[in-house]
Amino acid sequence: MPQPTDSTPTFWRDDALPFIEVRAIADGRKLRYGRHAHSTFSIGAVTGGRSTYSNGNMLEHVHAGAVVIVNPDVVHACNPAADEAWAYRMFYLDSDWLAELQRAQGFGTQAGFVPFEQTLTWRADLFAGLNALYYVLVSPREDVLRKESAVVQYFVALQQALNPAPGANAPREQNQRLVRAAEFIDGNYTRTLKLDEICAAADLSPSYLIRAFREQYGMTPHAYLVNRRIEFSRVQLRRGRAIADVAAEAGFADQAHLQRTFRQFVAATPGQYRG
Repeated sequence: MPQPTDSTPTFWRDDALPFIEVRAIADGRKLRYGRHAHSTFSIGAVTGGRSTYSNGNMLEHVHAGAVVIVNPDVVHACNPAADEAWAYRMFYLDSDWLAELQRAQGFGTQAGFVPFEQTLTWRADLFAGLNALYYVLVSPREDVLRKESAVVQYFVALQQALNPAPGANAPREQNQRLVRAAEFIDGNYTRTLKLDEICAAADLSPSYLIRAFREQYGMTPHAYLVNRRIEFSRVQLRRGRAIADVAAEAGFADQAHLQRTFRQFVAATPGQYRG
């Protein structure tokens, strides 16, 4: 996805992640939205300028740092103040996907999405997290597992912060399922993995898997996978293998991908490590 640099909106989509779409614009001063509604859950970060934000019967003036939240099928609009370079990043989530995540967070088996009561927040952590998610999603360097994990992590955090289920606590007796998840990654880390594959192997929901896996192993499933690839690469490099061959066998997109990631984990390039 090209970075928005002017008044032309850009859109990010991925066939591997059909439940989410992103729209961004750097200078939306000429945009004018009529009041409208859509079937998706929407959340946006205002990153520049000022605008009026209406949601149902609510009307607010917002600026950079605001996070706007729109439940499915609610009439809303957001329009820029006069002659200001209004900028935003808007995320559209399939409500059925989000409802499933909510059920895993403790909303039980009730059908359908549970709406958020809060439609605007100025919480710095939620604003920063939404922008961080944007950069992960649009990055061509990140794989599908990393992107899907980031989506789940953010929306679990959002749910817990603004729309928690009553007394929602994840069960603690599923540690052996987490072991199965780790073992599945151990046996498949050299190929492209999707989050739902790991969940199926462990019989866990995505939100529980990511949160509990981090608690048990100190890292997310994606970080665990990357770490396994790096450990494999270290062994192969010590044997004097060609860096390009190691990158391909370890599951990295290319040699440059291995170079970047190896440096992050080892604080040295593959060439320096191999000697």
